[in-house]
Amino acid sequence: MDGAVTLWTIGHSTRSREDFLALLDGHGIQAVADVRRFPGSRRHPWFAGGTLAHALPAAGIDYLWLPQLGGRRRARPGSPNGAWRNAAFQGYADHLDSTEFADGLARLLELAARRRTALMCAEAPWWRCHRRLIADLLSVRGIPVRHILDAGPARAHVLTASARVVDGRLRYPPPQDDLFA
Repeated sequence: MDGAVTLWTIGHSTRSREDFLALLDGHGIQAVADVRRFPGSRRHPWFAGGTLAHALPAAGIDYLWLPQLGGRRRARPGSPNGAWRNAAFQGYADHLDSTEFADGLARLLELAARRRTALMCAEAPWWRCHRRLIADLLSVRGIPVRHILDAGPARAHVLTASARVVDGRLRYPPPQDDLFA
């Protein structure tokens, strides 16, 4: 990438509609890419995908649902991403190699080239969400990522310690210390 694109991330959490819109506005977000595979919320119906698809444009913010980038993926047998002890993160790390993911990422980058875009999921802390792995992938490709947690300055993404680029692909290999025990 040419460095002109920066991506942002945000978790809707339990925020009110007003607080969520204020955070987006405060960070100059012009588009939200919903990276939930199943965009619903029983407790917070404002964050259901269909509702957001109408409410965000009414507030001057574009909305794009990208289920291809959604979580809840299963790890492959023999996964090269054994550093993740959490099965959901390991499964998502495996998903980063899929054609489905690549298609969703291309759509995301097209949007981000035109509008200041935030990836949105449910978890407020980005480090407990698959947005972390998307941010890792973008970072190794030279695309800056900023995490919106509150009204303060967004935090620059720091690559996950176990992340490695192996044969041009992002991997999270298992620790090697037990090989010499």
